[in-house]
Amino acid sequence: MAHAAYALICLIIDVYVNVNKCGTTMAHTYSISDLAKEFDLTTRAMRFYEDMGLLQPERSGPGGRNRVYSGRDRTRLKLTLRAKRLGLSLTEAKEIIDMYDSPRDTAAQLEKFLQVLAVHQQQLEAQMMDLQATLDEIKVHQRETKALLAKSLSKGGAKKPKTPQETHP
Repeated sequence: MAHAAYALICLIIDVYVNVNKCGTTMAHTYSISDLAKEFDLTTRAMRFYEDMGLLQPERSGPGGRNRVYSGRDRTRLKLTLRAKRLGLSLTEAKEIIDMYDSPRDTAAQLEKFLQVLAVHQQQLEAQMMDLQATLDEIKVHQRETKALLAKSLSKGGAKKPKTPQETHP
């Protein structure tokens, strides 16, 4: 989790440094297929991210049917996917990523990001505690069941169950 959070912060800082405030980026452009292939996504997922406001491709061709993604869109997509891996919702990811497109105070943006990470960390720790409690309960049931089985076998009341190999030679 710490490594992923650090990687996301580094990428967000990269967005802040490399995407200027006018919204223009480097001249390199990408098609929807280029980015979908690079990030192992479907074009439908790409269009969904666009509908959510995470990506804002230019339009070209007859009737504006072709999407042309900029370096900024590619970086925003990379940030979105990292945020998803951290457990952030797309709305949270958009809110954080959008902060870096505005000329606001960077300290406030980083504080907001830390708050979001803290909430997700608490949720994950609670889930880990629930999982550990469930695993502990399973171990108790396994011990009890093994003890009952051993007791049953020692009385001779039941035959030892056959293994799958013994049943199907």
